Amino acid sequence: MSISKRLEEARRAFRKGDAQASAQAHDPEHIAHVHREKHGGESSQYLGEMVYGGLDGIITTFAVVSGVAGAELGTKVVLILGLANLFADGFSMAVGAYLSAKSEQEYYDRERQREAWEVEHFPDGERAELLHIYKNQGYSAEDARQMVAIKSADPKRWVDAMMLEELGMLKDERNPLRAALATLLSFVIAGAVPMLVYLLGLALPIASQAAFPIAIGCSALALFGLGAAKVLVTERAAWKSGLEMLLVGGLAAGVAYLVGALLKGVGG
Repeated sequence: MSISKRLEEARRAFRKGDAQASAQAHDPEHIAHVHREKHGGESSQYLGEMVYGGLDGIITTFAVVSGVAGAELGTKVVLILGLANLFADGFSMAVGAYLSAKSEQEYYDRERQREAWEVEHFPDGERAELLHIYKNQGYSAEDARQMVAIKSADPKRWVDAMMLEELGMLKDERNPLRAALATLLSFVIAGAVPMLVYLLGLALPIASQAAFPIAIGCSALALFGLGAAKVLVTERAAWKSGLEMLLVGGLAAGVAYLVGALLKGVGG
């Protein structure tokens, strides 16, 4: 069992108010066994990118499809604008995810180098700073001094403490390229849902009048499903999260449809 799974056990027990399950999740032998195992769960690091990338993909593409449908511009325009939006926005979001993760890691590394240099050259000042932080957190002077002595006994642990306690920073373990790829794939896959019926219409005899209602149904199901899946990140109730995303996506599509309907005469 991975550490992430043990944490999920504890969260589930808390949500249900199950004291027995919570006690089992916090059993010292159980915790020691989990930490002895080599744990995986690397994919969970990118869960946020996958869920939110998918939600952005389906909402923006559905809005484009709705706008074109409102303007009554036809299947070809739906596919052209929808696919252009899908891949352009997907690539843009992937680049943004890559640069964000990379910038955070570079900033963390730069601050860590500074803290390591200060610990090496100004140890007394860093001890005094850490002591002051612990006192402000409510520890007694004696307890704070003991904690400083423990942390400062090992340079790496000392720098870790300064990064967390002074700067409130934890190292982001995500790989920027993988974060970008997770965002791109989820955006494209989920964003393609509103256009599936139009793509199928190129090979199957699907009435043009039925295409948009079918797209609405598929998009609504996908929005609700992705919203419900968001609870893996937010720990909220699945049905509430699903309805929330369905409402947000529906409002975005409704606005786009209205704009398209109002401007359908523009351009002849």
